[in-house]
Amino acid sequence: MLPFGILAPEMVFLQTKAKLATGHATKIEVECQSLEEAFEAGKAGADIVMLDNFTPEHLTRDAAIFKKKYPHVIVEASGGITIDNICSYLCKDVDVISQGILTQGYGSVDFSMKLPKPVK
Repeated sequence: MLPFGILAPEMVFLQTKAKLATGHATKIEVECQSLEEAFEAGKAGADIVMLDNFTPEHLTRDAAIFKKKYPHVIVEASGGITIDNICSYLCKDVDVISQGILTQGYGSVDFSMKLPKPVK
């Protein structure tokens, strides 16, 4: 995923470079903190824009505005979404809702797949 805050010319360059390195089957997702960044990502050719840390009201409004201009781009909502408030993030212009708690809220298990060399 490309981070937010990249200028439009850099975004086009990075997305083109990513597509060349990974092939046509790879989706390019750009994390956006504003509608303006989402427009830059859409213009640069992003396959998915993540509208991150939007309030439910701003998400509903901005996702609708974005989808009018870029209907083929997947819109993902993320940031601050919990099981208790997820219903307030549902709207017709958001295609995917993600929760960071699924990957960030749990400890990890450290284990190794290294096996001892067999004795001959």
